[in-house]
Amino acid sequence: MSLHEFAVSFLDISLAISLGLLALAFILTTIRIILGPTLPDRVLGLDMLTSVAIGFIAVIGIDTGFTLYVDVAIALGLVGFLATVAFARFILARGKTEDEPDAETLPFENPNRGAQGEAGRS
Repeated sequence: MSLHEFAVSFLDISLAISLGLLALAFILTTIRIILGPTLPDRVLGLDMLTSVAIGFIAVIGIDTGFTLYVDVAIALGLVGFLATVAFARFILARGKTEDEPDAETLPFENPNRGAQGEAGRS
């Protein structure tokens, strides 16, 4: 086996392993998006899904030899970044998430409630 044949077979094995690992990451990320208890968990899952898609595009670009895939991956990265920023602004404007406890249900006493309670007693 010559060095060139070894390099080609090593590249093929590496591409197969990387596609398998990216597929596993895709499945686990999809499960996190579906089962995520809060909206920020789902947004992080979508951001990770974008990163996995960029990985798929990069591996396919290496496998086929087309350099056009690099441009597609860069464009997807920019769109994914903008989507993440938009979701983060939405979460920030929305306020609390589903699993966040209200101020009234916290185990410690609310200092504002104590001041109002003392004023009402006297």
